[in-house]
Amino acid sequence: MAENRLIHSFQKNALEEIRVSLNVFRGKEYIDIRIYYKGDDGEYHPSKKGVTLSPELLPDLQDAVKKLEEALEA
Repeated sequence: MAENRLIHSFQKNALEEIRVSLNVFRGKEYIDIRIYYKGDDGEYHPSKKGVTLSPELLPDLQDAVKKLEEALEA
């Protein structure tokens, strides 16, 4: 059974949004950061553009975002 829990989403542009979710697939939990696009039906659909990570990699992702913030402030 696959289970998805949306944690946060934000608009990338007029036709795309980025969604961060916790997904369970085959009994394992994953972090999914994915671009969703607006289809002809007006609904958002997942694209192949994204990354799925093991929760154990969350500290590495947090470090990367912190370093990105520091680089943008420099």
